[in-house]
Amino acid sequence: MSITATVIIAYLVIFAAAGLYLSRSNASSSDWDIGGGTLGILMLAAGIAGTRIGGAGTYGVAGDVISEGIGHLWYGVNSFAALFLVGLFFAIPYRRLKLVSVGQAFDHRFGSYRCQWLTSLCVQAEYLIVNIIEPYIIGSIVSGVTGIPFGFGVLIGAVVIISFTVFGGLRGTAITNIVHCSVIIFGLLLVGLVVMNNMGGWDLVLERANGMLAEASRDEVRWWSFTGIGWATIIALFISATIHTPAASVYANYASSAARQEFLIPGFFLAGIIAALMPLVAGFIGILTMATYGSESGLSSYLNIAQLAMDSGQILGGIALAAVLAAVISSGAPILLSSAAMFVNDWVPGSKNFSSDKKLRAYKIVTVIYGSVAAVIAWLGNITSVLQLLLLGFAMVVPPAVAIGFVLYWKRTTEAAVFWGIAAGFTGGLTMWLFNSLFDDVENATAGGFAQWWHELIVYLGEWSDPSFLTLLLPLFIIPVVSLLFPNGESDREASESFYGRLGRMQRDFSWK
Repeated sequence: MSITATVIIAYLVIFAAAGLYLSRSNASSSDWDIGGGTLGILMLAAGIAGTRIGGAGTYGVAGDVISEGIGHLWYGVNSFAALFLVGLFFAIPYRRLKLVSVGQAFDHRFGSYRCQWLTSLCVQAEYLIVNIIEPYIIGSIVSGVTGIPFGFGVLIGAVVIISFTVFGGLRGTAITNIVHCSVIIFGLLLVGLVVMNNMGGWDLVLERANGMLAEASRDEVRWWSFTGIGWATIIALFISATIHTPAASVYANYASSAARQEFLIPGFFLAGIIAALMPLVAGFIGILTMATYGSESGLSSYLNIAQLAMDSGQILGGIALAAVLAAVISSGAPILLSSAAMFVNDWVPGSKNFSSDKKLRAYKIVTVIYGSVAAVIAWLGNITSVLQLLLLGFAMVVPPAVAIGFVLYWKRTTEAAVFWGIAAGFTGGLTMWLFNSLFDDVENATAGGFAQWWHELIVYLGEWSDPSFLTLLLPLFIIPVVSLLFPNGESDREASESFYGRLGRMQRDFSWK
């Protein structure tokens, strides 16, 4: 077995063993889904940051930088903005309301199961994509390095992520994410610096990169510009990658996991810094890769970020692949945990009345089933652009994120407005994506009928045809309009006073009382 293969197999084995060791601390459902409320600032920050890195923040960014330019480094800015936004305006309310899933906020406010269920559906659309991507990438790496069949590699990835999630719980993911984040940032930075030195330094990297762009007849100025991907794309990235974040239920889990409420804002701030560093390092690797192989090299998946290192030696290749595995696992485990917690709390009848032992058992059963189904899809699916697929999932979570903001900060928000705002944003964005996918090809330009009309609309709108715009604008318009036209009646006063009394109010120092 090669050194590279030994490194990645050892990393997976150590990670799985850590999950078994940490299982001793999960004696109740609250130990499993919120870490027993014991996390300090560092563990909190590492756990949260890991959820934002994953495959999209590593080889996803590297791949898009290779093909389109450094404008995709905005992903790092968006990651920081997303986590700091949640830390300032949402984490403390989630903790005060004792939420395990974001949809529970609508149950607490309105007693509305339909809003809770619909929110969970939107979030699960994103989380299912994440849960599919993670074993897919592990399978690709293990298969590519060891030569075993891809399906068996996916099975290994699924077993590792599922077993660690079942046994480690939220506290386990936070502890190991300290290691993962360190391996990702420092490991890939080391790879990049060594490769850059081998290429003769940064000036020669720039010279070779520009030569590759000229050879491919690419616009050098646009490729090297932070706005070269277009303002419409940058705004769409912000909507998808940032605005959706308050509705991502994993942050409700982490908000309740902190040992003290005062840890939340600094914890989320530090997490944002860590999460922002990773796309910058990945983009650096992407520049080096493009300078070596060209912008149309055909590299895909983890090879976007690992091919350079693998060609530079087995040890360096092992470090790079370990970093990619760390990125995948750091997001895969907590997202799978949150997926299971949402499913049990939002979709299983009577879960409110489950005992702690029964709920813990339900969490673990759902984790195994959910993770297994995602692994089968990963094995059979045809995945192309990981970052674009994930951004679609992000966009589907924007409607409930807008809705939760209205509920927390505008008392006149009504249940009907929340439901129809989320429903319109979700179905509108999904429909836009479906039609864009069906009618984007050039042959539809002369197809006639609806196909030609939609193709012409896509061409006219350009990047503004991104589904994320609808997922934001529809609920942003519908929720206040419906709330004003059909206000809450007197019968809602008691529920409103109870909810907002429990929630408290934000103070000037961003604390809540």
